[in-house]
Amino acid sequence: MREAMQEETTQEAGESPPGPAPVEPRRSARGTRLLLLDAASELFAERGYERATVRDIASRAGVNQALLFRYFGSKKALFGEVMARGGHEQLRTTPAERLFEVALRGMLAEGGGPGDDRSLEVCLRSIGGSDEIAEALRGLGDEYAEVLATLSRAGDGALRGDLALSWLLGIGLMRVVVGKQPLASADPDVVVQLVGRALGTLMEDLPPAE
Repeated sequence: MREAMQEETTQEAGESPPGPAPVEPRRSARGTRLLLLDAASELFAERGYERATVRDIASRAGVNQALLFRYFGSKKALFGEVMARGGHEQLRTTPAERLFEVALRGMLAEGGGPGDDRSLEVCLRSIGGSDEIAEALRGLGDEYAEVLATLSRAGDGALRGDLALSWLLGIGLMRVVVGKQPLASADPDVVVQLVGRALGTLMEDLPPAE
């Protein structure tokens, strides 16, 4: 187990820190961390956890990969911060009645931009990773389902919350990962309106999609 953990930070091809992290004379530590978080969020969403390498994350951020280890310690720790900044922040700041629509629009967006939440897309592409990563993804999914369950007054609200989350992730899987047409190229507004109307039969407290 210890060897496996060491491999993550020291044996990925060319990804071990080559020595002491270089000094940053022109960029603050906070600025570098944000660059790495943005780059990691994009690459995890595009490739999933396993295929997003430390080298590529650092390259996209425009920094030396040794700085990733200085500020985060490991790729797993960086992944955890990406998920906390994205999914958990969305859960904290989004009203329950708007969570499904906001999350759906996030997955339907084309690529997103720096700072955009792509945590559910990260979930989709990281399914099947290590047990530790899978557990983190299940935990985030449980939090989404619990919030969605509050939109129904029915006795089986927990089941309805799971069904709503499953529909949300299923749409994302078919559009983002599989690229199934015509869903893959459908107008996000049209998808949100159609899904919102249908979801209203499952969650009676869900307002009409805007």
